[in-house]
Amino acid sequence: MTGADQTLLSRRIADLGLKIRGSRLEPLLGRLHAELLEAGVTGFQPEAYFSDEWGCPAGMPVIGIPFYLASSELCRLEGSMTGIEAETDEEIMMYLRHEAGHAFNYAHRLYRYRLWQRLFGDYGEPYREVYPVVPFSPAFVRHIPGWYAQKHPDDDFAETFAVWLTPGAAWREVYSGTPALKKLEYAERVARIYGPRLVRSPAGRLDTPVGELTMTLDSWYRSCGEHRHAPVATHRILDEDLRRAFPDRRGIAASEAVEARHGILVLEINRWTGLERHVATGLLADLTARCQRLNLQIDQSRIEERMTGFAVMAAALAMNFTSRGRFVEKSGRRDRHG
Repeated sequence: MTGADQTLLSRRIADLGLKIRGSRLEPLLGRLHAELLEAGVTGFQPEAYFSDEWGCPAGMPVIGIPFYLASSELCRLEGSMTGIEAETDEEIMMYLRHEAGHAFNYAHRLYRYRLWQRLFGDYGEPYREVYPVVPFSPAFVRHIPGWYAQKHPDDDFAETFAVWLTPGAAWREVYSGTPALKKLEYAERVARIYGPRLVRSPAGRLDTPVGELTMTLDSWYRSCGEHRHAPVATHRILDEDLRRAFPDRRGIAASEAVEARHGILVLEINRWTGLERHVATGLLADLTARCQRLNLQIDQSRIEERMTGFAVMAAALAMNFTSRGRFVEKSGRRDRHG
């Protein structure tokens, strides 16, 4: 870590003076607003502010954006501290369209209506960080990786709105003959009805604006790490499976090969299984430690073959967790971390 990073980590987040205006987010928000206008949503130009995470506070039609996206320096630090690269411009646009869907829903309180509830479900259903998914279900659109539309009825609508809004999505063709098409047609219909209606800026209190984040960046990342990176313990039965995945007697350390591909493995496990990224990070840490303890090797001529097998194994474990709440079935007891 560089001296500049250490200096930045010592600063309070509230003292960084982060504002949307003049940041890399300003033109991206302009792009979102242009897409809404082009789609006929002329009365709704959602405001945005830097916060601790993506979201729309307390059902308000305003978009909270993670503060680390304010600059390339903070994005680089985010990747260094979490092991997961910050969102690219295109990924930011995906999240902005999703949050615009939430904001549009809240602005017009669409969730109150029976047709919305019949299509998307009960808005009052509790939110769950770990949620069961049915990968490739034709009842839901695909937008944010991780089958995010299945997390909650509110997210189902937001994802549907985002797909409808995305330029060139060709959603009628892509979702032809699926239950998701009815949801997309609903999004188009309510956008046509409510889109021209003026939505005024909310007067309520914002949720965790960046000016209220009085801890240092170092404290922020330490607290996030403690909260999100709880140790994952699988089961010793996996030692035998890892020996099968990495059967070579000599070569490079399997643990090093896994660590070198950590970032992409986390992203792809999240994309295809829905396992939250921080849980995927814990799973890979556990498997890496097992590989190291078993002194497993990979013949250098077979690295891609071996890593493909390992990735499939990790994805299967992830699907166990998303569907059953644990990575490995344990005789006689269950625990929260698998």
